[in-house]
Amino acid sequence: MLTTDLGALRRTVTVDRARLVDYAEASGDQNPIHQDADFARGVGLPDVIAHGMWTMGAALDAVTDYVGGDPGRILSCSARFTGMVVVPEAEIVEVLIEGVVKKTDEEAGTQTLDVTASCGGEKVLGRCQAVVRV
Repeated sequence: MLTTDLGALRRTVTVDRARLVDYAEASGDQNPIHQDADFARGVGLPDVIAHGMWTMGAALDAVTDYVGGDPGRILSCSARFTGMVVVPEAEIVEVLIEGVVKKTDEEAGTQTLDVTASCGGEKVLGRCQAVVRV
């Protein structure tokens, strides 16, 4: 029997400027909107913003924990970036990751999860789904 208990798929993750620098180094994404407040404001953003792929990665990390820590059990994932995680200087910003089972396929041993990521009450990932082997 597949579980529909997504208690493991609810968490708050944090991000600050140091984490953005670390992510930029690891990913190679050195776009200044993620590190330079003057540049970010100059292109119309409210401040430095987190990388969209960092946000999606945070959501998939929660999904990985839900399937027992094995990322190989995530068969597919998709998301739309619908908002920004604004990261002001010297602040730690919280991103809430939650998920619900949309569909269970007992025969295939899979579940389709609807995942949300929000920051400050606003969705930052939309249409975020993962299909997992459980």
